[in-house]
Amino acid sequence: MFLIASARLGRFVSIFCLCAGSVAAADWQASLTKDPPGQFPELRSLRAKYNFGWSGFTAAVGDVHFAKVAEDRFQFEGNGHTTGLARALWKFDVDHRSLADANTLRPVETTQTETAGKKKQLTHLVFSNAGVARSRSDNPGRPNPNKPKQFNLPSLFDLQSAMLYLRSQPLKDHSTYRIVVYPTTAAYLATITVSGREKISVHAGNYNAIQLDLRLNKVGKNLELEPHKKFKQATLWVSDDNDRLIIRAEAQIFVGSVFAELQSLQFDPAKR
Repeated sequence: MFLIASARLGRFVSIFCLCAGSVAAADWQASLTKDPPGQFPELRSLRAKYNFGWSGFTAAVGDVHFAKVAEDRFQFEGNGHTTGLARALWKFDVDHRSLADANTLRPVETTQTETAGKKKQLTHLVFSNAGVARSRSDNPGRPNPNKPKQFNLPSLFDLQSAMLYLRSQPLKDHSTYRIVVYPTTAAYLATITVSGREKISVHAGNYNAIQLDLRLNKVGKNLELEPHKKFKQATLWVSDDNDRLIIRAEAQIFVGSVFAELQSLQFDPAKR
């Protein structure tokens, strides 16, 4: 499920990676994918569990729930936390909720709360045709001293809407998609290349999968592209069926090799 790229469970594992160099704003914007949402079947309502970790050791767990909550709204809810030895070293919890337009697959609103030890931070994003308005509070429930910020760039995605859009596309072998994603605090140019098809086994089962390679550049304040210093490369495996769920993700980042893997999956009963 393209969704889980996730909620900045990304603090546990980032599936984005380096695309080095600086490109003039006019050049890279002209190269963005402009195809409308595809005709692929809508994602069914579901609940899933993922493990996240480093070098084969589980360091965090996450639960996600995706549903169509209205005729024109998709909703993603995710929560996660470090576990085991990782939690003893770093106590971290995250809750994420986002809404997307079910017709255009564009983001509407995102809210995320991160708790690291005794520190809690709330991020709220409101998307429009012009871009995104971001507000942050280091003390949710109290007056917010942080000034709201506006990032203007048309056709932005958040994590949920980016995944919904990509899964709607044909995803033919060797095809490439370039979109701009604004997860929480900055925009990134994501370049996704379909490497091919293969079989993959994870805790949740055996799947025919589509392999995707993912690269990322940060988009600066003046819309210039900047390399990301912390991420090197990443690969996603997405089920090659009508669901197109993220089965596994692997990335090489500054702390080494990290992964996310589907542990269990349950589809909600169809509404009559």
